[in-house]
Amino acid sequence: MGILVALLVLSILVFVHELGHFSVAKFFGVRVEVFSIGFGKKLYSKTINNTVWTLSLIPLGGYVQMKGQDDSDPTKVSYDEDSYNVKKPWQKILILLAGPFANFIFAFFLYITIATIGVPKLLPIVGIVSENSPALSIGLKKRDKIVNIDNKAINYWEDIGKAINKSNGDISITIKREDKLLKFIFTPKTIDDSNVFGESIKRKVIGISPLGDNSIKHFGFIDTFIYAFDETQKASVLIFTSLQKLLTGVVGADKVGGVITIVDITAKASSSGLLALLFFTALISVNLGVLNLLPIPALDGGHIMFNIYEIITGRVASEKAMQYITMFGWLILGALMFLGLYNDINRLIG
Repeated sequence: MGILVALLVLSILVFVHELGHFSVAKFFGVRVEVFSIGFGKKLYSKTINNTVWTLSLIPLGGYVQMKGQDDSDPTKVSYDEDSYNVKKPWQKILILLAGPFANFIFAFFLYITIATIGVPKLLPIVGIVSENSPALSIGLKKRDKIVNIDNKAINYWEDIGKAINKSNGDISITIKREDKLLKFIFTPKTIDDSNVFGESIKRKVIGISPLGDNSIKHFGFIDTFIYAFDETQKASVLIFTSLQKLLTGVVGADKVGGVITIVDITAKASSSGLLALLFFTALISVNLGVLNLLPIPALDGGHIMFNIYEIITGRVASEKAMQYITMFGWLILGALMFLGLYNDINRLIG
């Protein structure tokens, strides 16, 4: 069941992406010949308003084929009025941007849905106090609730680390124990740690872990949109940063995941509940948008670069150059897909 949900999620994300291209292309009068979800053998197709809508056997991608545009053969062009080729470069760029933009918008609305349902947050209640820790030295105990740090209100567990690592020198902490408020002064401990990318960092800690009690955070009307914007932005920055770390060698190539990993994690997220599935779907939607903006020929970002070149130079790149560059782009994509599949198989075997 989880795998079916994962495939459905991927199909929806592909549909959203291609619908972005389709909508703006139609707005500029471009004929869309094929709108396909999936690859390989056609399971179902129907022609509506000169567009063949297709559902294919392998639901791991999709495409919109516009008149005069063929990634498999960039020399196939058309100069009819309803062709992609006759549109101005800025119009083509908007058509190309529409796919990734649709993924960002879809993620934004998913985060709005999450905020409307309510976001679970860990409460700042102490569970375990570590030995030889600052927390033990000042007498913190299980079930102590942290109220504020350096006079800054602590509402959720995540606020504790932020407050401690922003501080300099000694820290004041106020806790609630039964019905009493107690205040302590202590010096946090600095430890060697690693961030999400495996880089070595210094982090301040006080030596406590959460009890595990949760609270559901609900948002007002305006705060819901602020939350959705912030989460979409954070997801975008995370993925851009991950790509940067991968290119600079900070993150190893063995961390690249393919379709199998995506399906596996999505299936697990679906079994963990609706919120987990929505969070992961939003992240994958942003990921799809970001990756398609990479300046790799055969991706939206590569086509955008061709059009920027035309705007700057006033001329279109030669057909031969576009053919070679596009072939190079397909080689890069093929290599990345093979790497992801190789890593996926290794993880399954391991």
